Amino acid sequence: MNIQLIGNAALELVRKAGRFIKEERSKFDTDRIESKGKHNFVTYVDKKAEQLLVNGLHEVLPEAGFIAEEGTSTDGGEKYRWVIDPLDGTTNFIHGAPPYSISVALMEDEGVILGIVHEIVSGEMFYSFGNQEAFLDGKPIRVSKAEKLSDSLIATGFPYSNYDRMKPFMDSLGYFFLNSHGVRRLGSAAMDLAYVACGRYDSFYEYNLNPWDVAAGAFLVQQAGGKVGDFKAGGNYIFGGEIVAANDLVYAEFVHKVGEFMNS
Repeated sequence: MNIQLIGNAALELVRKAGRFIKEERSKFDTDRIESKGKHNFVTYVDKKAEQLLVNGLHEVLPEAGFIAEEGTSTDGGEKYRWVIDPLDGTTNFIHGAPPYSISVALMEDEGVILGIVHEIVSGEMFYSFGNQEAFLDGKPIRVSKAEKLSDSLIATGFPYSNYDRMKPFMDSLGYFFLNSHGVRRLGSAAMDLAYVACGRYDSFYEYNLNPWDVAAGAFLVQQAGGKVGDFKAGGNYIFGGEIVAANDLVYAEFVHKVGEFMNS
């Protein structure tokens, strides 16, 4: 496998899907919004963008299967699987409020070997292939150098369908409000992770997430020198529904504090 050639082809497909999404936003019809559950929306744009990506990526790597948010394809693929969110931040998109992004990862067995996150409005492209470092629009990126939680800018996402852990989550927010540089919420987990990778945020945590929300962004954080885990500092963050990501200096303190609240 030539991961560079596959990555370059995937980048072009993501750019194509991004242009489609941007064009559709200029003439978006709110009457075509569908609900997948409370506060969980999908549009014809999500579905068409996913189909475009699935069709193109299938040609790039025919033996790969897919894990895709809108279920466009359920092909097998024992060794390789594309993990796709065609529009992360659909609610933002519906309201015309950036950011909203495309997230594409390629898994080999249980590990990620390629990650792309493309922010539609700004046009920024975050990516990494194989063992290479992470890039933003062709320039290498690294996680921040904040050494303490008290010096960190933290990102999170608010629960929108699963409120079982609302109380500990709100308690954690209260603590971080008082003991950091602040807390931000973009509405796109893929972008939160990309921002950790390039040092705009120092750390990120969220629960009730899916593989397509985090696979690409988590890989970017790792390739940019950061650390990623679940709320117990374990490795079940792609399929486990919870994630902590931070630069390598603050990770241990941050995941310990998140765990104090969210594992109680």
